[in-house]
Amino acid sequence: MEPKYLTPEEAVAGIRSGDTVFVHTAVAAPQRLVRALSNRKDELRNVRVVHLHTEGEAGYAQPDAAEGFEVVSLFIGANVRKAIAEGRGSYIPVFLSEAPMLFRTDVIKVDTALISISPPDRHGYCSLGVSVDTTKAAVEKAKRVVAQVNRNMPRTHGDGVIHVSAIHAFVEGHDPLPEIPPGEITPAQQAIGEHVATLVEDGATLQLGIGAIPNAVLNCLGGHKNLGIHSEMFSDGVLPLVEKGVINNSQKDIFRGHMVATFAMGTRKLYDFLDDNPGVMMMDASFVNRTHIIQKNPRVTAINSAIEIDLTGQVCADSIGTRLYSGVGGQMDFIRGASLSRRGKPIIALPSTTSNGESRIVPTLKTGAGVVTTRAHVHFVATEYGWANLFGMSLRERARALISLAHPMHRDSLEQSARESRLL
Repeated sequence: MEPKYLTPEEAVAGIRSGDTVFVHTAVAAPQRLVRALSNRKDELRNVRVVHLHTEGEAGYAQPDAAEGFEVVSLFIGANVRKAIAEGRGSYIPVFLSEAPMLFRTDVIKVDTALISISPPDRHGYCSLGVSVDTTKAAVEKAKRVVAQVNRNMPRTHGDGVIHVSAIHAFVEGHDPLPEIPPGEITPAQQAIGEHVATLVEDGATLQLGIGAIPNAVLNCLGGHKNLGIHSEMFSDGVLPLVEKGVINNSQKDIFRGHMVATFAMGTRKLYDFLDDNPGVMMMDASFVNRTHIIQKNPRVTAINSAIEIDLTGQVCADSIGTRLYSGVGGQMDFIRGASLSRRGKPIIALPSTTSNGESRIVPTLKTGAGVVTTRAHVHFVATEYGWANLFGMSLRERARALISLAHPMHRDSLEQSARESRLL
């Protein structure tokens, strides 16, 4: 079957007021389709645009599009953060492992799914490329699927294979995927990386995200052996370790010999690495992030971050007080999965202070802050001043341990607050 290509405007013309539209995740967001939909802001009313974090334009989230569109985010990205803060959208808190269920059980009924795909092969199959996550579920349940065919989208192995017969409209658009290059690593982040690396055992299965701290950890693992990847996402930081043979996935029990993820984002080097690479399996989030799947791998070492953590171990990772910043995502999926894995280590790694010098280790979370990981789930916490394992510690012992990980300029005030609240 040879796809019949439409213009972006023709492809989104069937979207009606009151519809629910799903947008493909992260760097896979189909920019031409998003732009064509956003340009209909004056003729549409109350269209719900549902997605996880996306990169690129989000014209539907701009103030002048408020009557036409409502943003409904399962994980808040920078391009919609202001819209949600100003009431032009809302946030659905959900574990990434359960997000596909929202679509498969019709909690969210999708009228149109806007996706990016690799060009069809000679058998008529395309790939969802760098993002399978919840997109596969949305595509399965959508009444109509509109795809931007992009030769820059890697053809990946795993769950993301889709036949052209499942797609209702095609748009040709060979846009470069957005690139997120590795950032500079500060001395504090490097120190965190060094501390966390001492916790990683040979043969460990790693879960990590994007950013300076995961990259700092990866930079310190060059002397390790037989590491594996089972992670909701990964970025360029893994590539040097794959090239050196440090990451070979030989000790895993789930997809031994393969890296497993549900989405990926980074630079063109990463996308080229993923293209037609049978050593990488891009899978549905309901599989990758399912706790009982994660725990089957040995020595799962889950490295996640936080906005702040209180002296009892409660972790806020999705908001700054009442201001929503990101989302629940997969942190709890992997914290729990790692804790149940044989010799697993769930780790919360964060700088001791914010960019303004405020302590990230606090007596109590800010008013309105969301607890993403409870004090009962927290095990290892690391800052640039070391690490502590809170598992089995009383609240008093936790307070002492966390104060020792705080910046020295904040330790006295934290101790005073702990004494006033009778933690110490």
